[in-house]
Formats: sequence, C-alpha cells, structure tokens
Amino acid sequence: MRKPGPGPIDRASALPLWAQVHADLRRRVDAGEFAAVFPGELALIEQYSVSRHTVREALRRLRDDGVVVAERGRRPRLAGIAEIEQPLGALYSLFASVESAGHEQHSIVRTLDVRADGVVAARLGLEESTPLLYLERLRLSDGEPLAMDRVWLPAQIAAPLLDADFTHTALYTELAGRCGVRLTGGRETIRAVVPTRAERVQLGIDDTVAAFAIDRLAERHGRPLEWRTTLVRGDRFTVTAAFTARTGYRLDVGATSRQRHHTDVVSAESR
Repeated sequence: MRKPGPGPIDRASALPLWAQVHADLRRRVDAGEFAAVFPGELALIEQYSVSRHTVREALRRLRDDGVVVAERGRRPRLAGIAEIEQPLGALYSLFASVESAGHEQHSIVRTLDVRADGVVAARLGLEESTPLLYLERLRLSDGEPLAMDRVWLPAQIAAPLLDADFTHTALYTELAGRCGVRLTGGRETIRAVVPTRAERVQLGIDDTVAAFAIDRLAERHGRPLEWRTTLVRGDRFTVTAAFTARTGYRLDVGATSRQRHHTDVVSAESR
C-alpha cells in the first residue's frame, strides 16, 4: 500500500503535469488523507515541485469533479454534504440550527432601526406608512459567511428589540423575552438563485456556488407579524422533508410567476 503523501510526478510522461497532480490528489482524498484539512496552493506547489498554474488547474478539475471547494482568496477544502439542515414545514430558527449542528453562530448587524416600507407593510396587512422595525444581518457560522438576513416587524410591537444585541442571539428568543410575542406559524418560499456579484462578495463565494433565496411571512395566531428575506449559501445549507407511507407529503411547485402547479407525492402503497 502506498504511504500517505504526494506521489511521484513523471516529467517524461505524455500526461500533463496538472493531470498527474489531479489524479494523485484524488488518490489521497480517497485514502482519507485530508480528513482534517486540505492543503493550500503553496503547500501543493512545494509538495509536487510544480508551478502555481499547474496546481490551480488540478484544483479547478477537482472542483469540477465536486471533490473540493476552491474559492478565491481562501484555502481549498473538501466538498461535503451541506453543514446546516432545515426541515420543511417547521418554524425554525437559523441561529438554533447552526448551534445544534455544532457550529458557532455569530452575526454582523448592518442595520437596526425603524423605517417605513409600503411594500412590506402591505405584506403584513398594514397601512403603507406604518413604522416598521428593520434588522439586517450578515450571519456567520464558525466565522465564515452563511447568510444575509433582512427582517421587518411592526414597530408598535417590536420596538423593544432596538435595545437587543443581535451579534449572538436569536431574533425569536429576543422577540419572546422583550416583547412577549411568540410566532405560531406562517408560509415560506424557497428558491434556488444565482447571486449577484455584490452578494457573492458578501457571502464569500465564487460564481460556481448557487444560493437559496428564502421569503418568510410568519404569523401569530393567523395575524402576519414578520416579513423576512434570507439569502443563504447553497453549499452550506440544505432543506429536508419528512413523509410517511400512509400520508405522503404535499409540495407546492411554482412553475412561473403566473402559473402555479400543485403536486401531491403519492404514498408508498399506491406506487
């Protein structure tokens, strides 16, 4: 069995150097050599005694294979299943989900103020000039960007949140503790999107990574209370659905903005 570490590079071979490095890195990945950390470009240049261009081409091919995530300005890392998992059909807290997955949650608060927004007020069933509390955060998981979050709540109810420190706390925890309000349900739409250049910079991703756009209208006993838009990295976040053989589950699949199809997933007995 070959020992861990880089294999030899044959400069007399007809196989390009990048292809040899690519094949050897695949071997090392399959052997579990990079379970803890994947080496950076400079380390690979030294290990294989090749040029930066050769290493970058090998990494590009590994990225195309779905083996590594190689982002500009960041150390390459092994690709894996998304780190944060959310259930469909549940009123969840992203803060709690990150923490329960064993990651450190932190937020950079961009804006916390009171303003008017006629479009959002209408979504909440309010007059267009109604004052709204607005919170904008960059959500981090283990120090790396995870999501951009924008939240609107009626200021008449949520004004006490202006004194909250949202760098390391959940909105729903503060809403319950400071305002005496607990949300009871709502509706959420999740779409796969291609982030803009500015959004990619904010999320720390390149143009190979897509994102989820999540729109949430949360309610308290049937009354709309929160409008939230979230842009979350697709490589660190996934959604799941539970179903049973007896009941199955129902999906609302939006075909276009003008047409919406409703698809019932049949139960196992009827298949």
